[in-house]
Amino acid sequence: MTLKVIFLAAGGGTRLGKITEEVPKPLIDINGIPMIERQIKLFQNNHITNIIVTTGVKKEKFTIKKISYIHDSEHNSHDQLGSLMAAREVINGEVIILFADLLFDEDILSQILESKADIGIAVEKNWEKSYLERPDRDQAAKVSIKEGKITALSEKHTTKNAEKIVEFLGIIKLSSNGSKKLVGKYEELEKKHKGEFNDATSLSTAKLTDLLYEMVKSNIEVKPIFINGKWCEVDTPNDLEKAKKMFI
Repeated sequence: MTLKVIFLAAGGGTRLGKITEEVPKPLIDINGIPMIERQIKLFQNNHITNIIVTTGVKKEKFTIKKISYIHDSEHNSHDQLGSLMAAREVINGEVIILFADLLFDEDILSQILESKADIGIAVEKNWEKSYLERPDRDQAAKVSIKEGKITALSEKHTTKNAEKIVEFLGIIKLSSNGSKKLVGKYEELEKKHKGEFNDATSLSTAKLTDLLYEMVKSNIEVKPIFINGKWCEVDTPNDLEKAKKMFI
């Protein structure tokens, strides 16, 4: 079974204000090329062509050829995790899952592809530098690491005895076994879980980090993939200007 890629592109990108009134955030122009199209081409240039995009807001605007689409018809009633699980039937085999508002270079993709972990997540050691000029440091998806193992994932909390605090980029690489574990843990939560867990007030408000942390707490190994290269996430107008300077 060939590697597949799932882009999460259902969000509205409201923090970008007027910029996303007419176009979904992943389709914002970055020096003449829509952001998500840049990343799709990066995968295709590396002979990875089984690409799926989950859509939500303004789905009709997505017209990129030679990829597949899954529409999340419930995107207004849940967060990231719910949008991912709208595509659960294709989360099998070897899979890369990533946010559609990310830009990264060939070096980072190579590091992701080299991972042999069942469940590997891309993390940045030097993340705090990028937040020096940003007011939203508390919204970084922080990953606590002790003795080389991930012990917590949270935007709001970190483990006091962690040896390292790194940032989750929003990229997950799964083996076939990892895909089964991820979907299985979600379906277990779907049947049993009520109320708050980790950063979420309910399963419907949960993000990927919330599910990953539940897996860690269940002694399912989630391994860090330490990346080194050029990347940025586009959440704000300042991020957009930075992206345009980084990715010519």
